[in-house]
Amino acid sequence: MPSPTSTYRLQITSAFTLAEAAEAAKYLRDLGADWLYFSPLLKAEKGSDHGYDVVDHAQVDPDRGGAAGLEKAVAEARSLGLGVLIDIVPNHVGVATPGDSLWWWDLLTHGQASRYAAAFDIDWEFGGGKVRLPVLGDDSLDGLEVVGDELHYYENRYPLAPGTADDGADAATVHARQNYELINWRRADYDLNYRRFFAVNTLAGIRVEDEAVFAESHAEIARWFTEGLADGLRVDHPDGLRDPGAYLERLGELTGHGYVLVEKILEGREQLPPEWATAGTTGYDALADFDRVLVDPAGQAALDALDQSLATPSRPVPSSFEALIHETKREVADGILHSEVLRIARDLEASGAVNRFGIGPAPEADAAGGSPAGSPLEPATVADAIGELLTCFPVYRSYLPLGLDQLQKAAALAASHRPDLAATIDAILPALGDASNEAAIRFQQTSGMVMAKGVEDTAFYRYNRLTSLNEVGADPGEFAIDVAEFHKRQVTRMRSYPNAMTTLSTHDTKRGEDTRARISVISELPTEWASTVAKLRELVPLGDGQLENLLWQAIIGSWPASRERLHAYAEKAAREAGDSTDWLDVNDEFEARMHELVDSAFDNPAVGSLLDAFLSQVLAPGWSNSLSLKLLQLTAPGAPDVYQGSELWETSLVDPDNRRPVDYGMRRELLARIDAGEVPAIDGSGAAKLLVTSRALRLRRDRPGLFVGYRPLVAAGSAALHVVAFDRDDAITVATRLPVGLAAAGGWGDTSIGTDHPRVVDVITGRSYDGARILLADLLSTYPVALLVPAEEA
Repeated sequence: MPSPTSTYRLQITSAFTLAEAAEAAKYLRDLGADWLYFSPLLKAEKGSDHGYDVVDHAQVDPDRGGAAGLEKAVAEARSLGLGVLIDIVPNHVGVATPGDSLWWWDLLTHGQASRYAAAFDIDWEFGGGKVRLPVLGDDSLDGLEVVGDELHYYENRYPLAPGTADDGADAATVHARQNYELINWRRADYDLNYRRFFAVNTLAGIRVEDEAVFAESHAEIARWFTEGLADGLRVDHPDGLRDPGAYLERLGELTGHGYVLVEKILEGREQLPPEWATAGTTGYDALADFDRVLVDPAGQAALDALDQSLATPSRPVPSSFEALIHETKREVADGILHSEVLRIARDLEASGAVNRFGIGPAPEADAAGGSPAGSPLEPATVADAIGELLTCFPVYRSYLPLGLDQLQKAAALAASHRPDLAATIDAILPALGDASNEAAIRFQQTSGMVMAKGVEDTAFYRYNRLTSLNEVGADPGEFAIDVAEFHKRQVTRMRSYPNAMTTLSTHDTKRGEDTRARISVISELPTEWASTVAKLRELVPLGDGQLENLLWQAIIGSWPASRERLHAYAEKAAREAGDSTDWLDVNDEFEARMHELVDSAFDNPAVGSLLDAFLSQVLAPGWSNSLSLKLLQLTAPGAPDVYQGSELWETSLVDPDNRRPVDYGMRRELLARIDAGEVPAIDGSGAAKLLVTSRALRLRRDRPGLFVGYRPLVAAGSAALHVVAFDRDDAITVATRLPVGLAAAGGWGDTSIGTDHPRVVDVITGRSYDGARILLADLLSTYPVALLVPAEEA
């Protein structure tokens, strides 16, 4: 199957349509991109800026350019020799506006008689034959009215089942006759009876494992391949599917076994199931490695101490990141995802694994005619055990029988945390390890939800010793890796999935790559950072030390961010952390102080002075880290993706900040000037990053044979630990690490690196060198990175 040497991700929206993508294609080809990579294109909720809330599988979203727009964009890509990768969403559909969601509207109208009833994962029995919709502000039906053939609840519209309003009954009576029940929104945590995407009530899971559902939801996607409009797919959230492996097999048949990537989060050294029909992941695992080789391990102890000093009696610092996520995952299992836990318990009961009398099939009365043998077990105990198992599950999910060992590890850990549940866990474990058991299937679909919400969306906002480590797919408990470990991981990636995507920034990352690169400098200046934080806390006390540390790192990392961007980030970060305020229980007094903290960065001269002083220490090293990070990603094993606009400094924060519009006109002009011979300075323009990006992408695209193998190169000399270097088969990457320490030691000195070639050329600067021994003081005198090729290859 054809695979890209690189991709360039474009967020296709109503403001940046496929027509604009077509216009940008020539610039992206000139930049060096090999394939265009589009965000989801099927018709989504009106105004959606991400496209993951599909409401009609049968058409390309008219607001994003429609079928004609796709054909135009692809035609332009083909004329420029570019491939096309498209993001798809098989797990769920958008149901926020029922009237726009074709399948959902029909389901609400006809209930279990709907032709789409089998498409959704609904526990009809638990809902009394109805779909429960958590939209009411309280338990009353005030505001409900019949309007024509619809039921309205304020601005929300729902269909009426045929014949249910013909007698002129009042709205409450008509509501009682429907195939759905409007319930208090707070009941979603425990009374919902349809599977969702994570805890998002407006994204309903679909049963794509059903052959008819797959066919109808993928008909338009199939057309893209039969008509040559797509070369590959990115599959969103495969862990939500009943059987991801079987789905990928079917998708392979649909695409003619084209290039398929999965958005799969791997924990630690976890590997993809080897039988999956995929080229690999979308690269979050690679991102973590690139970040950590640029973090100074010597800073860990001081930043740990700062973290401990920020503890309060109400929020003590956990003993480890593992201890923290046990707490946050359990909160999720008992809170926003408890409906899923209770459904697994009902599945266990339905399968005969548990019942209202206790564990296992209903016991017979004893010989004397007394009570059934065994101890009665309350349903709450089973749910408690399921919640603890989900909490202790060490990876996102298993794919039974693969991953049975992970379930057993979870059971052992759960029993150690909760000895009172050990017997229940032992009793339900056989059912949860049985690939054919409905409860086991649903447990696998749910464990990833608990992990994502408990870790990425909660713990990542509470564990703030160095926030550049708190990224999707990464383990903040791993502080840094040395160069030898970095090389080891690259070799593993090359041997396992050489065509998998690598990434640094996405529409889902918590911080843009250059925000992280600057924050990572703090690992080299931990004492200075601790002093700065202490002074800032005196000037602008918030009363939540962990959040203060997070916010000041965000301000430093993204500066000069706008006031509006930082206010929006602070609100989201504080509510996701859930310590001093929360999405469902907003602490207005606390949030007012929090916004004052953000304003102080702009309005308080004393605060501004402290920030300026620290920025002066991290700005240049942060840019050095950024250029190293980019070159490492673009030249390491895998197919690198450049997220829209990140060829210049990408100092975004969490979504929606990372989906801001991109000025391609400015980028075209900068690239033209660089191609005309301008040597950009390393400054706030980001032009130096554009130079590095374009030269690396072009070399990968035009000379793919230079990027086949992988051999670590070891520098010699006094500053050898400050370089990461590798040879990809005549394309040689040299990148600086720990620039603050390098400068403090007096620079490169006698440090050198050798190659197998008599003479080499740096494609970034155009300068040539004796290949036998290159002094890094010479090689890296203009930029902190170099990309070398043999002189005869230049």
